[in-house]
Amino acid sequence: MNQPWWKNSVVYQIYPRSFQDSNGDGIGDLPGITRRLDHLQALGVDVVWLSPVYASPNDDNGYDISDYRAIMPEFGTMADFDTMLAAMHARGIKLMMDLVVNHTSDEHAWFQQARQSRDNPYHGYYIWREPRDGREPHREPNNWEAAFSGSAWQWNEPTGEYYLHMFSKKQPDLNWENPRVRAEVFDMMQFWFAKGVDGFRMDVINMISKPYAADGSLPDAPVVRPGFLQPGFGLVTNGPRLLEFLGEMKREVLSHHNAITVGEAPMATPRQGVEITNEATGALNMLFQFEHMDLDALPGHMNGKWALKPLDLRDLKGSLTRWQDALFGRGWNSLYLSNHDQPRPVSRFGDDGRWRVESAKMLATCLHLMQGTPYIYQGEELGMTNVPFAGVDELRDIESINMHAVAVGERGEDPAAVFAAILAKGRDNARTPVQWTDGPNAGFTTGTPWIRLNPNYPQVNARQAQADPGSVFHHYRQLIALRKQHAIIVHGRYALLLPDDPQVFAYTRTLGDQRLLVVCNFSAETPRFDWPADLHGQSTTLLVANLPVDGTAAPADFTLRPYEARAYLIDGVAP
Repeated sequence: MNQPWWKNSVVYQIYPRSFQDSNGDGIGDLPGITRRLDHLQALGVDVVWLSPVYASPNDDNGYDISDYRAIMPEFGTMADFDTMLAAMHARGIKLMMDLVVNHTSDEHAWFQQARQSRDNPYHGYYIWREPRDGREPHREPNNWEAAFSGSAWQWNEPTGEYYLHMFSKKQPDLNWENPRVRAEVFDMMQFWFAKGVDGFRMDVINMISKPYAADGSLPDAPVVRPGFLQPGFGLVTNGPRLLEFLGEMKREVLSHHNAITVGEAPMATPRQGVEITNEATGALNMLFQFEHMDLDALPGHMNGKWALKPLDLRDLKGSLTRWQDALFGRGWNSLYLSNHDQPRPVSRFGDDGRWRVESAKMLATCLHLMQGTPYIYQGEELGMTNVPFAGVDELRDIESINMHAVAVGERGEDPAAVFAAILAKGRDNARTPVQWTDGPNAGFTTGTPWIRLNPNYPQVNARQAQADPGSVFHHYRQLIALRKQHAIIVHGRYALLLPDDPQVFAYTRTLGDQRLLVVCNFSAETPRFDWPADLHGQSTTLLVANLPVDGTAAPADFTLRPYEARAYLIDGVAP
C-alpha cells in the first residue's frame, strides 16, 4: 500500500531533563540522549518526539520558551543538537520537535517589548484586555482560572492592562489573530525543518483560536465553583478560526515537507478529530485527544482531573472505540496511555505490584494492536511505575505545587486527600529519571538528580530488562516488529467485542480475508473468553502473548489468567 510513512511508525517520547545526564549536574541533556540512542534502536522505534529543549527560564520545565531558535544551556549547545540529530538519522530514527506556540515565556524578547507600551509593535503579539468596568480597584477581565491555578489574567503596570495566560503567569498567550504572529511561527518552523527535523508535536494547538465576542471581549466561564475562579479551558479549545489557522500552517509550511505532525487537543471530539486529521482536507496527521485520559476523574467535578474515581473498563472501551470507528478511513489516531503529563500507565490502568510485568505487557498489547500510530513514553517500555513521594517538598511540577496550595490553603480541602490525588495523577510521576541500571542513581547521573528517583530502580531498570527475554522491554520489541510485518495491524478495520464485559477488552481487526483477534484481561481475576463462533474452523496462529500458551492447542474457549493478553491471526475469514 502506498501509505504515508508515519502510519507504519512507532514514536518514542523523550523528556530530556529526565532521560540521561552526561555531565554530572543531575539534569538530563542532549549528549546524554545521543549516548542512549542504541537503546532506542534496539527497541525498534522509528521516531523520537523530543519535549522542548529551547531556551527557557523553566517555569514549566521548558514549555515556557524564551527563544525558539536557541538551546537551553542546561541541555547543551546547538552543536550538541546537531550531533544528536545526525546520530538519530544514522540509526534510521526521525526527530519530531515540540512546537509550543499557544504561548511563550514572559522572558521572550517579544513579550519584553510588548509589555512596555501599548504603542510597541510587539504589543499586538499577545492578548490584552482592560480591567473589568475599567476602574479601580483593578478587576480581571473575566472569571477564568488558569490551568496551573489562579487567575488566567495578570496585571501589567506599564500599559495598565491585563494579559491572558491560560497556564502560568509566566506563559502569556500569543495572539494568533495577528498575522505577524502567524508569520513568525511559520518562519520558525522552517528554521527547524532546514536543520533537518522531521516534524512537530504541537502543544495545546487547539487553543490558538480564542472565542472572542462581537465586541472583542472574552466571556465569563459558567459558574461551577461559586465564589471562586471558574475553569476556562472549555471556552478556549477548538475556537472559531482554528481550522483556518491550521490550514494556513499547512499551506505555508507543512505542505512543503514530508513530515509527521500531531496536535495536542484537549477536549477534542471525534468530529473535530476527523476535521483536523482528514488526509484530503485536514492540516495535521493525527492528534492527542484526552477523552480516555479523563475517565478516572469524576465528570464535571470542580476539581477536574484531581477528583478521583475508579476506572470502569467499559468506559475505556467505549471511548477508544468511538475514536477508532470515527476516524477509520477519514483520519488517523494516535495511540497512547502515557506521556510527560500523565501518570505511569501500569500504576494507573494495571497493577504495579504483583502483576507489574504482566499488566504492563497487557496494556502495550491492547494499545499497539489498535489502528493508529503508537506512542511510547520513556520508561514505559521498562514498566516504570508511579513514585511514592513523601511530601509536597519532593514535588517539582508547577501544576501539582500550585494545586496543593490553592486546594489546601484557599479552599480548605483535606490535605491528605489532596496529596493522595497528586500521588495518583501528578505529572512528576512521569518525570523521575529513566532507570538505566541498578547502580548509583540508576545510571542516570553521577551527581544529584534534579528530582528524586523511584526507589524500585534496583529491580526495574533497562540493564535488567534487556538481559531478560521475558521482560516488558522485549515484549515492546516484539509488538513493534509485528507492526512492520503485518499490514493488518496498520490498516485493518477495528471492531469491539464484549462491550459490556467489565474485565475483558477484546476486539478484532479485519483486512481482506485476514482477522486479528486481541483479547486482554484488565483484572487480577480469571474470566472466561468464548471463542467467536464465526472464527471456528479457520487457520489460526498465536501472534503474541504475554504469558506462555500451549501453541499446539486448537483455538477454543479459554480462561484468562490475571492480566493475560493474547492476539491471534486468523486467515481465510469470509469478508
